Amino acid sequence: MKNIQLSEHFSYRKLFRFTLPSIAMMIFTSIYGVVDGLFVSNFVGKTSFAAVNFIMPFLQILGTVGFMFGTGGSALIAKTLGEGNADKAKRLFSLFIYVTAACGIVIGAIGMAGIRPIAALLGAEGEMLNGCVVYGRLILFALPFFMLQFEFQSFFVTAEKPQLGLFMTVASGVMNMVLDALFMKGFGWGLAGAAAATGISQTVGAMLALIYFIRPNTSLLSLTKTTFDGRALLKASVNGSSELMTGISMSLVSMLYNMQLMKYAGESGVAAYGVLMYVGMIFFSAFIGYSVGTAPVIGFHYGAGNHAELKSLLKKSFVMIGGFSVCMFAVSEILAAPLASIFVGYDSELMHLTLRGFRIFSFSFLLAGVPIFGSSFFTALSNGLVSAFISFLRTLVFQVAAVLTFPLILGVDGIWVSISAAEFMAVLITAFFIFKLKSKYHY
Repeated sequence: MKNIQLSEHFSYRKLFRFTLPSIAMMIFTSIYGVVDGLFVSNFVGKTSFAAVNFIMPFLQILGTVGFMFGTGGSALIAKTLGEGNADKAKRLFSLFIYVTAACGIVIGAIGMAGIRPIAALLGAEGEMLNGCVVYGRLILFALPFFMLQFEFQSFFVTAEKPQLGLFMTVASGVMNMVLDALFMKGFGWGLAGAAAATGISQTVGAMLALIYFIRPNTSLLSLTKTTFDGRALLKASVNGSSELMTGISMSLVSMLYNMQLMKYAGESGVAAYGVLMYVGMIFFSAFIGYSVGTAPVIGFHYGAGNHAELKSLLKKSFVMIGGFSVCMFAVSEILAAPLASIFVGYDSELMHLTLRGFRIFSFSFLLAGVPIFGSSFFTALSNGLVSAFISFLRTLVFQVAAVLTFPLILGVDGIWVSISAAEFMAVLITAFFIFKLKSKYHY
């Protein structure tokens, strides 16, 4: 099949074909994260499952730098390619990879030192606290590779090789699943086995990508000699700040949700929330994958000054996202009981709590796609400020306000309602900026 180039006109079919590998890549990344939770819940127990979900937001915060440089850097590289400067694009690509690897080493070391006091500060204690520390420290050994794997998911699309990015993600994911079964069920290593499986698979996934870009290849990008460019790093950081903000905010909010659930429903509430987040991750990742897939195309045509194509891409994207949203909601309602049973069917009380939460939570799938794409759209247009503002409101301000308010009225149900309420407000804010800035960007 002929590779689709960034410079082409995109019909609905071509846009779907081009973004499908990115969508599949993000979904598959989420699925093998879900498999981790599935093995832990069924083979190690509810407390260990709660421990993984409790410490995961902290680990995600530390890994968001890779996503920031991936999305912000990808937009800058795509714009540079659109301007016809391929050599500069390669130097920028190399700079972002080297800086991300260095950041991963430093941040990982700091995280390992601080993970116990942070977990304790958040409210973990006893067996759950020990589980957080064991799982977290082993995961942090592989943090540089985790960050690079995040970054490469964006850069493969910019390099016009989304299928190759998907292949490497699938290879890494399959390895994670196999090692989960071997380490936890076969060797009986418990939480340590889950963390080791994840860390090894992330390392392999990042190394495969590094090898590809180090060697001569047929893509638009390759690793080469570069020089330090503080201005480019700052621009990529500002441009990708929305994704950094999203990662940090979602993780902080998850911590707040866990604390609220401990207050209103105890350890079972944290476990139920974990199931919702695992499944939600799969559905939301489809929106994120589509946004990652379209960002280089938008950035390229913005750099080339092709306003007609920008307008076409925006219109087609909202139509496709609307279709995805309806399908996701319908599927989530149909599969709520089977999915809850797979994770926590061994505990009837936990099963009931999870199922009720899932039924309410699934309404967020009708709304989330618009602000996720909207934030990415402005990142691709190199407007990191608006992108970050949308993300900041969606993932932090609205979520915090909702989860602190609704439970006072509705109890535990208020926690599940909070997610959809926050997404609804984010849709309104995104629509405001889309209409306000259309004359500036001519879309």
